[in-house]
Amino acid sequence: MMSITAILAFLIVFGLLVGFHEFGHFIVAKKSGVLVREFAIGMGPKILSWYKNQTAYTIRLLPVGGYVRMASELEKDELEAGQRLRLILNESGQVISLDERANQDGEGIFFQVDQADLVDTMTVTGFRQSQPEKETLMVSPDALRIGEDGITTRVAPRPTWMESAPVWKRLLISFAGPAMNFILAILAAGVLSFALPAVHFNEPTIGQVVQHEPAAKAGIKSGDQITAVNGEKVSTFTDFATVVAAKADQPLTVTLRRDGQTLTKTVTPEKITVAGQKQIRIGVGVKGYQDPASRLRFAWVNTQTWFTQVGQGIANLFQGGFSINKLGGPVMLAKTTAEASHQGWITVLALLGLLSVNLGLINLLPIPPLDGGKIFLDLIEGIFRRPAPAWISKALTGAGTALLVVLMILVTIKDLGQ
Repeated sequence: MMSITAILAFLIVFGLLVGFHEFGHFIVAKKSGVLVREFAIGMGPKILSWYKNQTAYTIRLLPVGGYVRMASELEKDELEAGQRLRLILNESGQVISLDERANQDGEGIFFQVDQADLVDTMTVTGFRQSQPEKETLMVSPDALRIGEDGITTRVAPRPTWMESAPVWKRLLISFAGPAMNFILAILAAGVLSFALPAVHFNEPTIGQVVQHEPAAKAGIKSGDQITAVNGEKVSTFTDFATVVAAKADQPLTVTLRRDGQTLTKTVTPEKITVAGQKQIRIGVGVKGYQDPASRLRFAWVNTQTWFTQVGQGIANLFQGGFSINKLGGPVMLAKTTAEASHQGWITVLALLGLLSVNLGLINLLPIPPLDGGKIFLDLIEGIFRRPAPAWISKALTGAGTALLVVLMILVTIKDLGQ
């Protein structure tokens, strides 16, 4: 069972990853004139919902993603003949609210639909209660529609559709989600760099030297730059530590630079036990920095490292044959976050940055319905000056969605079995 701390860590990490990603789509769509009908965190049944500034905000039960539901040709506002509604009209007689919960008490007039167009003509034709004459009412382009589930959305005339926006705006909307994940990673790296007591860059420069241990006895001092060990060049502190760990009780010839001079020291690593763990060391640490400029540099280097690690991981997916074992889903995310939470919030913060880069880059893969797939289709339209046939877009999106759902199920089963 996950501890309360682990559950909170997972919810925070998940919420930030999804929230930042979807907020990117949301804010750019709003600025581009595309109607955002719903901003959802989670999937499945809604737990909580509210309506503000033409958008429904929902918290849903299953923490396996989230979405921004934009006005689209794929989701036209349609009313069925015979459908009963409760309508509210403004002073001009325009419909400003269409409530599908017609059997519940409330204000407005009861109306039975004969036909409706909530896309172009913005009209609804039918019969008021107890009146035999058919009439046509104009629907305001800002009218609200309340579904049977109680979620309020705004009607979506054609000009508010995603497809009605210029190609360059659609490209920006699609890219904005991954871009916000990259921004979140940079923010996480920045907070991490200032939260650490000191930062280092894996350079082969000695920081702390522990008194009475082998390095101090050999005359190694803080600030010494290690250039070679036993004649072998050393480029990073990790290189140096790796050699030390492999040479317990064996003398090492360490070449170093101090005040512009080259010196040679002989030091013998010792084997000790700390908290039940055997260690081989000489009693030194890498040089750390505490100044703001170094911390900002560390944040940038850390972000670059995350991009490199994730890029190599994605490339590995397609090397040596594809395997489900190379993938991880929400269950793996929960397990990884739980493990990180046991090591402290600093580790959780580093995991957040890495996962945010991962989510951003994965979403840029040219696979519908991922953002990269949408970008690919929009680029094709921009190049050929015409959108791909609707049946092709729908087929690709349907196939991509089916593939992702199958992969999600298989990955979840695999993760649960581990």
